[in-house]
Amino acid sequence: MDIECSQEELFILKKVAKATEQLNTKSYLIGGFVRDKIIGRNTKDADIVCLQDGIELAHATANLFNPKPYVAFFKNFGTAQIKINLSKETANNTDELFDIEFVGARTESYRSNSRKPIVQPGTLQDDQNRRDFTINALAISLNKEDFGKLIDPFDGMKHIEQGMIKTPLEPSQTFSDDPLRMMRAIRFATQLNFTIEQNTFDAIAKNAERINIISQERITDELNKIMLSPKPSIGFDLLSKSGLLQIIFPQMMALHGAEYVDNKGHKDNFYHTLQVVDNICANTNDLWLRWAALLHDIGKPATKRFEENVGWTFHGHEVVGAKMVPKIFSKLKLPLNEKMRFVQKLVALHLRPISLTKENITDSAIRRLLFDAGEDIDALMILCKADITSKNKQKVQRYLNNFSLVEERMKEVEAKDHLRNWQPPISGELIMQTFHLQPSRKVGIIKDAIREAILDGEIENSFDAAYSFMLIKAKELNLQPVQ
Repeated sequence: MDIECSQEELFILKKVAKATEQLNTKSYLIGGFVRDKIIGRNTKDADIVCLQDGIELAHATANLFNPKPYVAFFKNFGTAQIKINLSKETANNTDELFDIEFVGARTESYRSNSRKPIVQPGTLQDDQNRRDFTINALAISLNKEDFGKLIDPFDGMKHIEQGMIKTPLEPSQTFSDDPLRMMRAIRFATQLNFTIEQNTFDAIAKNAERINIISQERITDELNKIMLSPKPSIGFDLLSKSGLLQIIFPQMMALHGAEYVDNKGHKDNFYHTLQVVDNICANTNDLWLRWAALLHDIGKPATKRFEENVGWTFHGHEVVGAKMVPKIFSKLKLPLNEKMRFVQKLVALHLRPISLTKENITDSAIRRLLFDAGEDIDALMILCKADITSKNKQKVQRYLNNFSLVEERMKEVEAKDHLRNWQPPISGELIMQTFHLQPSRKVGIIKDAIREAILDGEIENSFDAAYSFMLIKAKELNLQPVQ
């Protein structure tokens, strides 16, 4: 074997090889599995290309396992998939599933207005020619006469060693045929920390508008993979320079640039944002916390003002940004559920902990932050620390020390008042029942007054104290409890 496989993987591949021989055909391991084995990345799936019927080979392979795995096949596409439980087939004690997808070798041609190809049976060479990048066109023979031999017609091994993304054929044709490959090129460059070969990158810039024929769901899937990379800034910088970002995410592009008036300038909020995202990625794999970092300053272009004797300001950008989050999520087909609300909350609150480091911190301010952030307070603090991007190490340390003080105060207040996920001890239902009210403005006034009194430290966070305060506020509204 020209690549290094585990015993479990080799066991499975030999089953495919045996089924191939039984059918008197040829098959090859191709694409991502081969690439990742060479690079040293973990992989749990493999693609097999067969010179005849891929579905038939899938069934023949499944028949060699006991118990026989289920074969999911899609006749219209000529593809099939089986999942092998490694622990049942080998001495491995894990419940990991190994996915194998089978397809017949094919050639593809495209119409100018569609990314759906006209597919016809082809040779291994045809199949390698249609691959997106040279590093994904590598194949390993599963045939008896040369089992394990690497077939590398486009110098994919060399490009892996060079850390290069390059198309097998002419790049403009490759990207015009399937414009999603432009996103994939940038995603692979980000995930692998590779560079995109110059002619290939130029072709992305030339064909950027073709991305408009790709569904938003597939574009966003690539964006999320970039977001989950170790250093997403690589991908967003490439998206920006290629012209793709202006098309798929113009609000992000609007962050670009540093403007000067009277020698007073502001930082480039685009590159500041990318630094914040990279910073947060060092501390969390949470996709939605990473999205909060990406969007935390998205309201700055709309709020940018130059004020005499002050300079550039972005007053209220957190409020404007929070209002933008649902529209951005909707456009990108991201979930409009608690994930979106989490991102929106963090965008709205991201300046609050910073403001607490610039003043004498009152218990009231801490209580309000704990109440507003709720269970997301820890995520908010991670975002705030990532938002420190100064090159002045002493300044960075000073901010971090201040945040540590805020966190200590939060622990003290939380231990005393139990405000995380807190709900005021008097509910609207109890107010209505006590004073025989229907839902009304007066109920809201009393409920808000109780909450504010507790947060301001005027009364204890207890039912008895809140009930007594409720009676006082109700009397001010000429309300009497029902006897």
